[in-house]
Amino acid sequence: MQSGLGPFLAVYLIATEHWNAARIGIVMTIAGIATILAQTPAGALIDATRRKRAAIIAAAALIAVAAFVVTVMPSFGVVAGAQVVMGAAAALIPPATAAIALGLVGPRRFTHRMGRMQAFNHGGNVVAALIAGAAGYLVAAAAVFWLVSVLGLLAILAATLIDPHEIDHKLARGLRQDEAKAGEGPSGFKTLLTCRPLLVFVAAITLWQLANAAMLPIVGQKLALGNTGEGTVFMSALIVVAQAVMVPMAILVGHRADRWGRKTLFLAGFAALPVRGVLFSLSSDPLYVISVQVLDGVGAGIFGALFPLVIADLTRGTGRYNVTLGAATTVQGIGAALSTTLAGFIIVDAGYDRAFLALAAIAFAAFLLFLFAMPETRTEETEPAPEVAKEAVRSPVAPP
Repeated sequence: MQSGLGPFLAVYLIATEHWNAARIGIVMTIAGIATILAQTPAGALIDATRRKRAAIIAAAALIAVAAFVVTVMPSFGVVAGAQVVMGAAAALIPPATAAIALGLVGPRRFTHRMGRMQAFNHGGNVVAALIAGAAGYLVAAAAVFWLVSVLGLLAILAATLIDPHEIDHKLARGLRQDEAKAGEGPSGFKTLLTCRPLLVFVAAITLWQLANAAMLPIVGQKLALGNTGEGTVFMSALIVVAQAVMVPMAILVGHRADRWGRKTLFLAGFAALPVRGVLFSLSSDPLYVISVQVLDGVGAGIFGALFPLVIADLTRGTGRYNVTLGAATTVQGIGAALSTTLAGFIIVDAGYDRAFLALAAIAFAAFLLFLFAMPETRTEETEPAPEVAKEAVRSPVAPP
């Protein structure tokens, strides 16, 4: 429902409505700002409410309507307003889905569950991008957004199938099992503000988003300008390649993050981004660009699965998981929102290749910060990898 809308919007506006890169960057930044303003309150709401399914349903409905409106009245004001609605609605979905997962399976199985969820997420994105590319090419560029509206309705149906009685709402907000049973409440917010690893982590991911968010949209713009009429096809290919790689990356995180640690895997994700930016600046050949996009799958696949896990590690026992997830997403969202505007103005002044190199430099700074300042966050409250658990079941058990 969500993934790919921003990049497809950039292609639609530049190829069909003939907007320039700076104007596209501004309207995409507006969506980022709306999301930023909504994320921390959204996390606090998810911590407090037992109606987590309703939050997903409401968000999906708003996104479905706003996506359709963009194609009916694609003026600057309408597109900007729709972006505000979609950005604010999208802020509810990550904390709501993460909280439901944590409340269903608990902290010991959360790593495996998050990896599995992200794998299904990316698999769905691959199918949606293929359909969107075909619809944009065979029907109309606006068909991409009609598809988003249909997927929004299907997301609502899926959310209604979750049994709300199976969700432990105390575990869902980050309390430990013993604390939840004892009826203990959440810690004060000062606990979060004085957590140095949390502050370092948020700074590193904000730099990463400042470098990452604009890359896919401006790659799509560059290909659309050089290949008129085929912009949605190329954008679909870029998304499919990345999302297809994200599936095994998410599975890898789910099966190995508890054994190898979070930092080792996260560093691989951080390292992929500066390399990708440099390679994008070397050629405009569509096949070359699409092959480089594999690195997006590596970086974003690891990032998407590990981000909520690290936040869960750092907030375990505080009862403030979702509001912290929302606040961290808010701060990194500032980087993402500024990314498209920054890239847009660099493109206007110096061209696409300089924009890619500037983003790569920012990404390298994020890698160095994470390498030297971020500690490992894995704790003992994790479940062994599935194959280890199975092996333990098969092994003979010594009598007490």
